[in-house]
Amino acid sequence: MLLQVRDLSKRFGGLDAVKDVSFDVPEGQVTAIIGPNGAGKSTLFNLLAGFYRPTSGSVTFDGTDITGMKPHQTVRQGIARTFQTTHLFDGASVLDNVLAACVVRTRSTALDAVLRTPRHRRDERKSHEKAMRVLDFVGAAHLRDEIATTLPQETQKRVSLALALATEPRLLLLDEPAAGTTDEETEGFGELIRRVVADGTTVCLVEHKMSMIMNLADQIVVLDHGQRIALGTPEQIRTDPLVIEAYLGAGADQQGATP
Repeated sequence: MLLQVRDLSKRFGGLDAVKDVSFDVPEGQVTAIIGPNGAGKSTLFNLLAGFYRPTSGSVTFDGTDITGMKPHQTVRQGIARTFQTTHLFDGASVLDNVLAACVVRTRSTALDAVLRTPRHRRDERKSHEKAMRVLDFVGAAHLRDEIATTLPQETQKRVSLALALATEPRLLLLDEPAAGTTDEETEGFGELIRRVVADGTTVCLVEHKMSMIMNLADQIVVLDHGQRIALGTPEQIRTDPLVIEAYLGAGADQQGATP
């Protein structure tokens, strides 16, 4: 099992944003995390990626306890995270954005960069090749010289995905990758995620668009008020009474998120 989450909790003051959540993420599959607004989905992602330190519980990645590791440490372990709102460098080109992510896997030091050592030049060449490779993978190579933050939202999301892939993750955490996209763009993202998994990267995603989830996920984890209320295949989740009640209670059926 690639990722094991056990009794994970995060409390902010007197509020349990995530409470005693446990689940596994099998390697080579798509695991979806769903739930009404405020269910704790993004908080859970922040715990897995190291942006928050858990109040209790544990996270194990490929046999290593990563509980409480910071984001730069989880990235080096092989976990990459995207955000619902894109986080790209203002004024930087698409290529430069992805090159910045490539640094995670380079061996050069600041001194190497200053002295332009052979190691630095070698890392530069490899990073450029990798950046162009992942941009081509997400369908954005032709935009390499464009300023990333001026591009349409759907394109920025593809560039953000390229940044994540440039860190060479084994597990990719996608936070609402289809938010703000049209139905056609959503379908394109689903196809891209399938390609990511086929290329050897396990995916765990948060998403509200249930048509995408039901067609894409191998297993679904359902959260409500910070707790796991269901875990199963799309077929099992679709008819689960607790899931239906949680979504109806949150009005999610009116948002196009009804299972």
